[in-house]
Amino acid sequence: MDLTYPPDAEDFRSEIRAWLVDNLPGGWFDDDFSMTPDQRAAFDTEWTAKLHEGGWICASWPTEYGGKGLSTIQNVVLAEEFARAHAPMRGDFFGDTLVGPTILQWGTEEQKRFFIPKILSGEIAWCQGFSEPNAGSDLASLSTKATRDGDEWVIEGQKVWTTQAQYADYCFVLARTDPDAPKHRGISYLLVPMRQAEIEVRPIVQPDGSAEFNEVFFNGARCPVDAVVGGVNNGWKVAMTTLGFERGSSATVSYRRFERELDQIIDLARANGRIDDPIIRQRLAAQWSRIQLMRINGLRTLSATLSGSKDPGVQALSALNKMIWSETHRDTMELAIDVLGMDGQILAGSTDDEFIAGIGRRETKRDYPASPLQVSFFFSRSETIWGGTAQIQRNIVSERVLGLPREPRPGDTDH
Repeated sequence: MDLTYPPDAEDFRSEIRAWLVDNLPGGWFDDDFSMTPDQRAAFDTEWTAKLHEGGWICASWPTEYGGKGLSTIQNVVLAEEFARAHAPMRGDFFGDTLVGPTILQWGTEEQKRFFIPKILSGEIAWCQGFSEPNAGSDLASLSTKATRDGDEWVIEGQKVWTTQAQYADYCFVLARTDPDAPKHRGISYLLVPMRQAEIEVRPIVQPDGSAEFNEVFFNGARCPVDAVVGGVNNGWKVAMTTLGFERGSSATVSYRRFERELDQIIDLARANGRIDDPIIRQRLAAQWSRIQLMRINGLRTLSATLSGSKDPGVQALSALNKMIWSETHRDTMELAIDVLGMDGQILAGSTDDEFIAGIGRRETKRDYPASPLQVSFFFSRSETIWGGTAQIQRNIVSERVLGLPREPRPGDTDH
């Protein structure tokens, strides 16, 4: 790894720092800064408007579609400075990180002109319609179907674990458009309006009372025939692009939220005396080491990207990134509950809305006020699953990156 930021990138860093100082609330950088729930809600609204006005939302997107056209290194510097200041970027993960870049890469000019400005302005909120009850890790087994009816697609089927579906205006949906084609080749990627009577959304309530996951039922829902991204029956390739954005984003800064969370756990261990337990102390040190390895691997990935390296080892690290951070976070949160001990079985949170770093705002039950650490523990259980399970990630890296023999499938026979 040989990564030295060029002088113009450091000049850009200074520009970002100055903008943050000028636009964040007074006292933001003080150790004792805090906001009431009402102040936080007002800040969220005002901050999104400031980000849009400053051009910092999806700033790497091409200028002709409303972005700043930032280079890779400039975009990294932008993310680093926002993370350093604990300043939130706009939280539309599905629009900014997933479907927006996918439309830019695969969409028609008409799709780009219509959707990209609305994503940047926040006019359209999105959800992701991929997983189904019988098509999770084996996504290509999906059974939701879209049948053409004149100038529209008619969609029938069910999706599950659809985050924020109850708030979304559009869903990017994988549906089978050719039932006779091999399962990877008969799928299309559709942009489906959510505000129609033929779509039913049922929230899945979690133990802490939050319900960002949903079941979604398409009962004859419709979208225009030109709402296909990347061509009819080409949805698998398009979807792999989307999952690549999900799994590979923020490699050089994502470790910071885990680092901050571990610092809280260490402070807790000091306060309740668990730091004197040699096993707990060793586990804390091990998690600190794993988080630092995440930081180093992120820098290696960036260095390789900037240099155009084709080193298989670096490519494997990039592919493994999602698996590494999700399993690290799961183990860290299990450690947090062990540090809490029996106190971890007591609800220790506030009855107000909680804002959890890396997770966002979660409205908990009044009679189930979980603390931020408890909420993060619950959430970490899902992180090794969404965006590709850790087990599937290992298969992908071993077979497609390292060239190892394919894992035997059910029905395989020796010859």
